Amino acid sequence: MKYETLKLLNDVNNAIIKFRGIYSAWSYEHGISYNEMLVLYTIREHGYCTQKQICDSYLLPRQTMNHVFTVLRNQGILQYSNEKSVGKEKAYVLSEQGKEYATPFLVSLDTVESRAIELLGEDTLEQLTELLLQYDGALTTALEEKRQK
Repeated sequence: MKYETLKLLNDVNNAIIKFRGIYSAWSYEHGISYNEMLVLYTIREHGYCTQKQICDSYLLPRQTMNHVFTVLRNQGILQYSNEKSVGKEKAYVLSEQGKEYATPFLVSLDTVESRAIELLGEDTLEQLTELLLQYDGALTTALEEKRQK
Protein backbone atom coordinates (compact mmCIF):
# COMPACT_ATOMS: atom_id res chain seq x y z
CA MET A 1 0.00 0.00 0.00
CA LYS A 2 1.26 3.47 -0.83
CA TYR A 3 2.44 5.60 2.09
CA GLU A 4 -0.07 8.36 1.23
CA THR A 5 -2.98 5.91 1.29
CA LEU A 6 -1.78 4.39 4.55
CA LYS A 7 -1.55 7.88 6.05
CA LEU A 8 -5.11 8.69 4.92
CA LEU A 9 -6.41 5.49 6.55
CA ASN A 10 -4.54 6.35 9.74
CA ASP A 11 -5.97 9.87 9.69
CA VAL A 12 -9.53 8.56 9.27
CA ASN A 13 -9.09 6.04 12.09
CA ASN A 14 -7.54 8.66 14.38
CA ALA A 15 -10.36 11.10 13.63
CA ILE A 16 -12.96 8.46 14.50
CA ILE A 17 -11.14 7.58 17.72
CA LYS A 18 -10.92 11.27 18.68
CA PHE A 19 -14.58 11.75 17.80
CA ARG A 20 -15.61 8.91 20.10
CA GLY A 21 -13.13 10.17 22.68
CA ILE A 22 -14.89 13.53 22.81
CA TYR A 23 -18.16 11.79 23.70
CA SER A 24 -16.31 9.67 26.24
CA ALA A 25 -14.74 12.76 27.83
CA TRP A 26 -18.13 14.51 27.90
CA SER A 27 -19.62 11.44 29.62
CA TYR A 28 -16.83 11.35 32.19
CA GLU A 29 -17.27 15.08 32.93
CA HIS A 30 -20.95 14.37 33.64
CA GLY A 31 -20.27 11.40 35.91
CA ILE A 32 -21.53 8.67 33.62
CA SER A 33 -19.76 6.01 31.60
CA TYR A 34 -19.51 6.16 27.82
CA ASN A 35 -21.70 3.06 27.59
CA GLU A 36 -24.37 4.65 29.81
CA MET A 37 -24.27 7.67 27.54
CA LEU A 38 -24.91 5.39 24.55
CA VAL A 39 -28.05 4.08 26.28
CA LEU A 40 -29.30 7.62 26.96
CA TYR A 41 -28.34 8.71 23.44
CA THR A 42 -30.25 5.82 21.88
CA ILE A 43 -33.31 6.48 24.03
CA ARG A 44 -33.14 10.15 23.02
CA GLU A 45 -33.17 9.08 19.38
CA HIS A 46 -35.73 6.26 19.47
CA GLY A 47 -37.63 6.73 22.73
CA TYR A 48 -36.48 3.30 23.93
CA CYS A 49 -33.57 0.93 23.51
CA THR A 50 -32.66 -2.73 23.63
CA GLN A 51 -29.34 -4.33 24.45
CA LYS A 52 -29.21 -5.83 20.95
CA GLN A 53 -29.85 -2.45 19.35
CA ILE A 54 -26.90 -0.88 21.17
CA CYS A 55 -24.59 -3.86 20.68
CA ASP A 56 -25.36 -3.90 16.95
CA SER A 57 -25.15 -0.13 16.49
CA TYR A 58 -21.90 0.38 18.40
CA LEU A 59 -20.31 -3.08 18.02
CA LEU A 60 -20.13 -3.61 21.77
CA PRO A 61 -20.09 -6.96 23.59
CA ARG A 62 -23.42 -8.16 24.94
CA GLN A 63 -21.89 -8.86 28.34
CA THR A 64 -20.72 -5.25 28.65
CA MET A 65 -24.13 -3.85 27.81
CA ASN A 66 -25.91 -6.40 29.99
CA HIS A 67 -23.96 -5.02 32.94
CA VAL A 68 -24.84 -1.42 31.99
CA PHE A 69 -28.54 -2.26 31.64
CA THR A 70 -28.53 -4.14 34.95
CA VAL A 71 -26.96 -1.19 36.77
CA LEU A 72 -29.37 1.32 35.21
CA ARG A 73 -32.38 -0.88 36.03
CA ASN A 74 -31.19 -1.38 39.62
CA GLN A 75 -30.77 2.39 39.98
CA GLY A 76 -34.35 2.88 38.81
CA ILE A 77 -33.30 4.77 35.68
CA LEU A 78 -34.55 2.22 33.14
CA GLN A 79 -37.79 0.32 33.18
CA TYR A 80 -39.00 -2.54 31.02
CA SER A 81 -41.37 -1.58 28.22
CA ASN A 82 -43.80 -4.32 27.29
CA GLU A 83 -45.18 -2.28 24.39
CA LYS A 84 -41.74 -1.70 22.76
CA SER A 85 -40.45 -5.25 23.36
CA VAL A 86 -40.60 -7.73 20.50
CA GLY A 87 -40.25 -11.46 21.08
CA LYS A 88 -37.27 -12.19 23.32
CA GLU A 89 -35.81 -8.74 22.76
CA LYS A 90 -36.54 -6.65 25.84
CA ALA A 91 -36.95 -2.93 25.33
CA TYR A 92 -36.36 -0.32 28.01
CA VAL A 93 -37.46 3.26 28.47
CA LEU A 94 -36.56 5.89 31.03
CA SER A 95 -38.56 5.71 34.23
CA GLU A 96 -39.82 8.97 35.74
CA GLN A 97 -36.70 8.96 37.92
CA GLY A 98 -34.67 8.18 34.80
CA LYS A 99 -36.12 11.16 32.94
CA GLU A 100 -35.11 13.45 35.80
CA TYR A 101 -31.67 11.84 35.84
CA ALA A 102 -31.12 11.98 32.07
CA THR A 103 -32.55 15.41 31.26
CA PRO A 104 -29.51 17.45 32.39
CA PHE A 105 -27.17 15.15 30.44
CA LEU A 106 -29.24 15.25 27.30
CA VAL A 107 -29.77 19.01 27.44
CA SER A 108 -26.03 19.51 27.85
CA LEU A 109 -25.27 17.14 24.99
CA ASP A 110 -27.89 18.80 22.76
CA THR A 111 -26.28 22.17 23.44
CA VAL A 112 -22.80 20.93 22.55
CA GLU A 113 -23.94 19.07 19.43
CA SER A 114 -26.07 22.00 18.25
CA ARG A 115 -23.10 24.35 18.58
CA ALA A 116 -20.84 21.89 16.73
CA ILE A 117 -23.36 21.74 13.88
CA GLU A 118 -23.50 25.55 13.79
CA LEU A 119 -19.72 25.61 13.44
CA LEU A 120 -19.57 22.82 10.87
CA GLY A 121 -22.80 23.29 8.96
CA GLU A 122 -25.56 20.79 8.30
CA ASP A 123 -24.52 20.26 4.68
CA THR A 124 -20.98 19.34 5.71
CA LEU A 125 -22.31 17.01 8.41
CA GLU A 126 -24.55 15.36 5.81
CA GLN A 127 -21.61 14.89 3.43
CA LEU A 128 -19.43 13.53 6.23
CA THR A 129 -22.11 11.03 7.22
CA GLU A 130 -22.64 9.92 3.63
CA LEU A 131 -18.90 9.45 3.05
CA LEU A 132 -18.39 7.52 6.29
CA LEU A 133 -21.32 5.23 5.42
CA GLN A 134 -19.83 4.64 1.96
CA TYR A 135 -16.45 3.79 3.50
CA ASP A 136 -18.16 1.51 6.02
CA GLY A 137 -19.88 -0.33 3.17
CA ALA A 138 -16.66 -0.67 1.17
CA LEU A 139 -14.72 -1.89 4.20
CA THR A 140 -17.45 -4.40 5.08
CA THR A 141 -17.46 -5.71 1.50
CA ALA A 142 -13.66 -6.03 1.46
CA LEU A 143 -13.67 -7.91 4.78
CA GLU A 144 -16.39 -10.29 3.56
CA GLU A 145 -14.47 -10.95 0.34
CA LYS A 146 -11.34 -11.70 2.40
CA ARG A 147 -13.27 -14.13 4.62
CA GLN A 148 -14.62 -16.01 1.60
CA LYS A 149 -11.14 -16.69 0.18
